[in-house]
Amino acid sequence: MPKLVLTHRVADVDTWLGYNAQRVADLAPFGSNITDHVAMDGSNSVAVSIDVHDMAGLQAAMASPDPDRVASMASQGIILPVMALIEK
Repeated sequence: MPKLVLTHRVADVDTWLGYNAQRVADLAPFGSNITDHVAMDGSNSVAVSIDVHDMAGLQAAMASPDPDRVASMASQGIILPVMALIEK
């Protein structure tokens, strides 16, 4: 199972961290071991790592997010773009 890391900026790190359970629920259909990461320098850069079992589904969801996913991202303060890095 490949590990994927999604990086992006957020409006407020503490607010974003408060949505961990929502993030896990949003990503659970595609993978497991969903973990939040924050920048050590105190900036608003964050990442989420996930062990992906449905790469095609995750890629489709990222390429064309449904309205619920867009609303969830907005409430978390996610600032686009989201960069995806895959373990090799």
